[in-house]
Amino acid sequence: MSVNWNEPNYAQVNGIRLAWFEQGSGVPVVMCHGFPELGYAWRHQVPALAAAGFRAIAPDQRGYGFTKGPDAIESYDIKHLTGDLVGLLDHLKIDKAVFVGHDWGGMVAWAMPQLHPTRVAGVIGVNTPFLPRAPMDPIALMRAAYGEDMYIVFFQKPGPADTILAADPGKTLRFFYRKSSMTIAEFDKLPAEQRNLALVTALQSDESLWPGEQLHTAEEHAHFVKMYTRTGFTGGINWYRNFTRNWQIMENVPQRVECPALMVMAENDIVLRPSMADGMEAFVPDLEKHLIRNCGHWTQSEQPEELNRAMTGWLKRRFG
Repeated sequence: MSVNWNEPNYAQVNGIRLAWFEQGSGVPVVMCHGFPELGYAWRHQVPALAAAGFRAIAPDQRGYGFTKGPDAIESYDIKHLTGDLVGLLDHLKIDKAVFVGHDWGGMVAWAMPQLHPTRVAGVIGVNTPFLPRAPMDPIALMRAAYGEDMYIVFFQKPGPADTILAADPGKTLRFFYRKSSMTIAEFDKLPAEQRNLALVTALQSDESLWPGEQLHTAEEHAHFVKMYTRTGFTGGINWYRNFTRNWQIMENVPQRVECPALMVMAENDIVLRPSMADGMEAFVPDLEKHLIRNCGHWTQSEQPEELNRAMTGWLKRRFG
């Protein structure tokens, strides 16, 4: 039976009503989306994993889509985000699962074996590598490197970014969901003022000047617009407002992942570059890597078939 992305399952877990979608049976694989995504971001992966003999589970995470989150910013820290997934496993009576994460979901997936090692069978990072704890507050590092307009720094102040992104959800989502228009080498040759990741400023520019092709079909775009028109973007932005708190939470947590892992890298992801996975083996000893060529940030939609092959191939080798 195919997934109806408008009719999720619900469970009361960890203080919230969590929505999730699933298909298939077998070893459970929980797929964690990023920003500004939804469980729907895995629409190409869920049926492929189910057909390969796995139980594919894709939640709308805290503050996204059908899962309403609390108002308090601190309710979106890494303890709450991983706690939601543990609660979902408990609800489904699942002992262990493989966790897959893209973008922000990757940070949650890699944190699972650090904070809840007994519940994790394996991890797949999609674009997002395991990053050991920074030597200083990551927001301070980003501010020093890129300035106040860098989107993660800009997101720290409640209000302005929320209002700008929610003013026209259709435009916002057309801005974010575009195919990669240049290689990393080409990006690095741009003037410094064009490399400061001031995405909110760029969002407000003339749409005809935006690089890259639109990624989604009209139907896919309409689904995202419908969901974000209803929810706004604050829930997802609140994840970013916990960078410093998460850094503090992880201070005494071992910087090591003791389970099988796969790192899928996208050749032209400007923000989550393949080079960021260099040296991961020191922290994730049981690691395989796979590079997807001609792919930007939105790997699940840009190169769905190759991502599906990489994921199902590794899952069959390690858990089949």
